[in-house]
Amino acid sequence: MLFDNWQGLLRVILVGTAAYAILIVILRISGKRTLAKLNAFDLVVTVALGSTLATVLLTEDVAFLEGVLSFVLLALLQFLVAWSARRSRMVARFAKSDPRILLADGRMLNQALHDERVSRDEVKAAVRGAGIGDIADVAAVVLETDGSLSVIAQERAGARTAWPQERNS
Repeated sequence: MLFDNWQGLLRVILVGTAAYAILIVILRISGKRTLAKLNAFDLVVTVALGSTLATVLLTEDVAFLEGVLSFVLLALLQFLVAWSARRSRMVARFAKSDPRILLADGRMLNQALHDERVSRDEVKAAVRGAGIGDIADVAAVVLETDGSLSVIAQERAGARTAWPQERNS
């Protein structure tokens, strides 16, 4: 269907503009962390905010204020998880993953690859993506808390003070 009625279009324009403005205000108040995608909980909030905005825009069954309450609730829950994780080791362990070295000094760490369910080909792709043609030239490939792979060339490894602590690798 290309067009239903003018009322539907007007609703999307009005509700969309208002919901967008309120979402921006909520994000400014809640801080950059709300959209940081630093860990799984942050990613969930980002996806949920987008999904909520789409639902408010396109579903007449969801009242505008219900959508606004959803935005506030998601931002508040994300804040509470982050705040609690800073104050409790148990919450931090539950809410956040640790970075993990998957390749060290040109050598794949098979147990780490297995534990993190990352293939050797994915590590090689990250190495190629970093512009490095030989794994022997890599000091480390780190699986970061957000799921991305960081590649550190041997020539840039320095004193390795930024490296995560290795676990049974």
